[in-house]
Amino acid sequence: MSKERVVRALREGIEVRESLVALAPAIVETVEALTAAIRAGGKIMICGNGGSAADAQHIAAELVGRFRRERRALPALALTTDTSILTSLANDYSYEMVFARQVEALGSEGDVLVLISTSGNSPNLLRAAEAASARGLRTVALLGRDGGKLAGVCGLEIVVPSSDTARIQEGQAAIYHIICDLVEAAFA
Repeated sequence: MSKERVVRALREGIEVRESLVALAPAIVETVEALTAAIRAGGKIMICGNGGSAADAQHIAAELVGRFRRERRALPALALTTDTSILTSLANDYSYEMVFARQVEALGSEGDVLVLISTSGNSPNLLRAAEAASARGLRTVALLGRDGGKLAGVCGLEIVVPSSDTARIQEGQAAIYHIICDLVEAAFA
């Protein structure tokens, strides 16, 4: 392993983080949407695949538990965690439906669905966005690259300007930590 590779990876990460400054208005708008939904008695549902599934769980944990400060628990759930639901839906319907059916079952008008994807092309996330729209949920997408097929589908979109999956995920983590911090501050 070379020091140059390490330095290059860190510099690439810094460049992506610097580019996120331009996304501040979309981040603020997302915080306002999540805060308004919770204040109105709604909940936040989060989904993604692979590493983005882990991010969905991370965000839900920060909101239900705490991020930096003590405050009441906030209503958030990751749609990526119930293996019986996930496997039965994949088996009985298709993998494309694993999140959409949960949105149909659990989502109510006024809730917010957060979709996380580095490519924006996952069919199950597209179906979830469609289900959310049909039920009157607001949708927020944390995306990468050019936003993929989810670009233009969700009400709010935050696209990390990178084509490297690792750098996109690092940028998304920075963004959702800021979102969690600001949502939490509204209820602390």
